Amino acid sequence: MKRILYILVVCMAMLASTTTNAQDILKGKDLSTVQVDYMSDADIQKIKSQLDANNMTIEQAEGIVIEKGMSPSEYAKLKQRLKDLDAKKGPTNPLEVKPKKEDNKKEFGREQEKIKNQKVKDSLNALVFGSELFDNPTLNFEPDLKLATPVHYVLGPGDELQVSVFGVQQYSETVPVSVEGKVSIQYVGELAVSGMTIEAATSKIKNAIARVYSTVGSGQSQVSVSLSRIRTIKVTLIGSKQPGNYSISSLATVYNALYLGGGPGKNGSYRTIELIRNNKVYKQIDIYRFLTKGDQSDNVGLKDNDVIRIPSYTTRVKMEGEVKRPGIFEMKEGETFADLLNFASGFTDLAYTASVNVLQKTGKEFKVQDVNQADYGRYQPQSGDVFRISKILNRFENRITIDGAVFRPDVYSFYEGMRLSDLVTQAEGLKEDAYRQRVRIIRLKPDLTTQIINTNLEKALGGDLAADVILQREDVVTVYSILDFREAYTVTIEGEVKNPGTYDYFDDLTLNDLVVQVGGLTGTASKRVEIARVIKSDSVDANNKNRIELVNLEIAADNNEQVKNFVLRPFDVINIRRIAVYEKPETVIVSGSVLYPGNYALATKKETVYSVIMRAGGLTTVGNPAGMKIKRPIKEEQIELIESVDLNLKENDSLPDKLSKKLKEELKFATIPVNWDKIVKNPDHYSNVILFPGDEIEVAEFNEGVKVSGNVLLTSEIPYRKGKGFKYYLSSVGGIDSKGWKKKAYIIYPNGKADVTGSFLFFKNYPKVAPGSQIVVPEKPETNKMSVGEWVSIGSVITSLALLIVTAFN
Repeated sequence: MKRILYILVVCMAMLASTTTNAQDILKGKDLSTVQVDYMSDADIQKIKSQLDANNMTIEQAEGIVIEKGMSPSEYAKLKQRLKDLDAKKGPTNPLEVKPKKEDNKKEFGREQEKIKNQKVKDSLNALVFGSELFDNPTLNFEPDLKLATPVHYVLGPGDELQVSVFGVQQYSETVPVSVEGKVSIQYVGELAVSGMTIEAATSKIKNAIARVYSTVGSGQSQVSVSLSRIRTIKVTLIGSKQPGNYSISSLATVYNALYLGGGPGKNGSYRTIELIRNNKVYKQIDIYRFLTKGDQSDNVGLKDNDVIRIPSYTTRVKMEGEVKRPGIFEMKEGETFADLLNFASGFTDLAYTASVNVLQKTGKEFKVQDVNQADYGRYQPQSGDVFRISKILNRFENRITIDGAVFRPDVYSFYEGMRLSDLVTQAEGLKEDAYRQRVRIIRLKPDLTTQIINTNLEKALGGDLAADVILQREDVVTVYSILDFREAYTVTIEGEVKNPGTYDYFDDLTLNDLVVQVGGLTGTASKRVEIARVIKSDSVDANNKNRIELVNLEIAADNNEQVKNFVLRPFDVINIRRIAVYEKPETVIVSGSVLYPGNYALATKKETVYSVIMRAGGLTTVGNPAGMKIKRPIKEEQIELIESVDLNLKENDSLPDKLSKKLKEELKFATIPVNWDKIVKNPDHYSNVILFPGDEIEVAEFNEGVKVSGNVLLTSEIPYRKGKGFKYYLSSVGGIDSKGWKKKAYIIYPNGKADVTGSFLFFKNYPKVAPGSQIVVPEKPETNKMSVGEWVSIGSVITSLALLIVTAFN
C-alpha cells in the first residue's frame, strides 16, 4: 500500500512539474524534468502563446531551453508537437492573407503606398552619356539588407531592435522604436534612442539592462543588440524623369534614389546634382566620377526628408565618328577636349588623331574649326559643339609590292633610291621558272592615274643601271613565269582500260606511260588501238576533207609494256577497242515444280523456255503445265523511258510519280504467260520466248481450287468443277457485295494471263475458268448522283431546245 501511494505522489509531482514547466518554459530555471509526451494540447498551446508574446519561434528558443536542462530528444518532441498544433489549427479565415513585413503597408498605425518604378527606355536621351545607368531594368542600386548594420546608422521611428541577454540569465525580445523615438524593454522600461547611432543606442541599452540583471554587470551574462528591421524614410527628387516623394529604406543611398526616379530628366545635369539636407547643400554629386573611375565617394547615405535636386545642364557636346563611346557628354567649366576624349574612352584604332573637326554654333550661324593634336589639352569645348573624328586615309606612305615568280612575293617597305634589283633581292630572288626577258612595273602617277613600265629583268640583275629602274612608292612589280605562256596540254584515253579519262600531257609521253598511269588494260582489251590526232597546217588544203588524223596500231592485248612504244602528242585521243567475242556467263532462275530447280546459264544467245526447262529435267508429277510463267525484272531504263513520256497532265498531277513509284517499289518485274502444252507440241510456238539474263521461270504446282476475292461476300477458294462457269463460282461465295462491279470482274490464270468479262448488246461473255485460277471482282467507282435541281435544269434545257426546233420548222 505504501508503494502504491509513493508512485501516486511521484506521478502527481511529475504532472505538476510538467504543468508548471509548460506555463513557464521560457522563465523556468530547470527544464530537465519536462516530459513532452505527458503534455496536453492546451499545455502546448500555452507554450505557443509564450513564444508569440516574446516574438520568438521554437527554433530561436532552442539555445535557451537546452541551457535550462531540456534534453535534445524532448526539445525535438516539443518542436514536433508545436508543428502538429499549427497544422491542426489552420487559418481561421481561408480568405485572409497575412501581410508580409516587406509590404510595409501598415506601420505604427500609418498607411504607406508601395512605390513601383517601371523602367522605360529613354529614346530621347539615349545618346546622353550615363542615361543607360538609370533606364536599364537589370541594374539595381538597392541596399543589401543582409549586410551587417553600419555602426553609424542613426535610429528612428520604424526601426526594430533585437535585444538578447545570454549567459547565466536568458532574455530575448524584439522591440520597435516607437513614434516618440523610444524602445520599451521588459523589466527595464522605456529608453529614448531616436537620433542615436546604433553603436550609441547599444551602449545605452546595455547600461540600462545591467541595472536590472546583476549578472550583466558582473560579466556572467552578455547583451546583444542588433537591427532586425529597417525603417522607411521619405526623400524628394526634383528634376528627375519621375520626380516626387519616395519611400525608401533608411539604408538607401543617393544612387538608389536616383535609380528609383529614373535618373536626370531630359535637360537634367549628370554632374552637378545637389543633395539638400536641412535646407543646405550637403553634397554635390558628379555621376561621371562613378562612370569613368568607379568612384562612389558621392554615393552617400540618405536621411529622412532629404531632397535631391537635379538642375539643368550648362554645357553639352557631341562626339561622332571614330571614338570608342560616341554620344552626348556634359562638360564642366575648365574641362578640355582631353577630358572629353577620356569620357569617350579614347579614339578607335582607325581614327585620324592628328586633328579633330569641330562644328560650332555662333549667335547667328555655324562655323567649323580644326583642333590640332597639340591643342587637345587646351581647347575647352563650348555648349553645342559637335566633334567629328574621321578615319585615317586608306593609303600607305611607304608601300611597294612584288608578285609572280619570286620566292617571297609580298608587300615591302619602300625607301628613297630603291631599285628593281634591291626589291628582287629582298624577295629572296627569282624562282627557276622566272621569265627573265621582261618585267612589268605598274606605277601610280601623281594625278592617281597609272602607267606601265617594262624592262629587261636579266639586264637589271646583271648590273645594267639603265634596266635597273629606280622604284617609287606604290609600285607593283610583276615577275612573269615561263609556265604562264604554256598551254595546258592534255591527252584522253578511252575504251578497255581500268581508269579511262583525260590526263595531263608531258613531253615525251608514250602510249606505255599512259596505259600504266590509267591502271593498265582490262581483260577485254583487243589488239586494235585507234589514235585521233589534231591536224596542224599553216595553209588550208581544199582537197583534204579530214578533220583529224587517225593512227591505227596493233598491240599485245595481254601486256602493258609494248615493244613498239608509240610517242603521243598533245590532245591525242586514244581508244583501245574491245575484243569481238567476250561475254561473261549470264543466268536465269528456274523455280517451282521442276526436277532440278536453280540457276541456269544461258548457253546460247537465243536460249528459249523449252531448252532451259528440259535442262532442268522437265516438270514434276505435280507440276501444272498451265501454271508456267516468266518473271522478267523491270530495268531502270524502262522506268526512265516512262518518266520521260509527256502525258500532257496538269502541273500538280501526281500520276507519273505514282506510276514510277509503283514500278520501282511494288511491281519490280513483269509477268510473261507461258503455254507449256503448246510449246511441247510445237517448239516454234510464240510463247516459247527467248530468255533474258535475270529472268525467272516459275512452274506452279497443280491446284484444283479456284480462288474468289475482291468485292464478294466471302473470300474463299472453291474446288474446281469441270463444266462450271464464271457465275457458279461467284454464287459459291455468296455473290458480290453492294460495292462489287460484276461486269468488270476478271480472272487470273495460273500462268499469269488474265481475261475479263465481255459483253455484246445485252449478252455477257464470261471467261472460262481453269484449275488454280483466281476470280477478282473490283469495286465500283464512286459517282456523284444528280440532284433533283440538276434534273429539273436538264429538263428545262431539253424543253427549250424542243421549242426552238418546233419554231424553226414552223
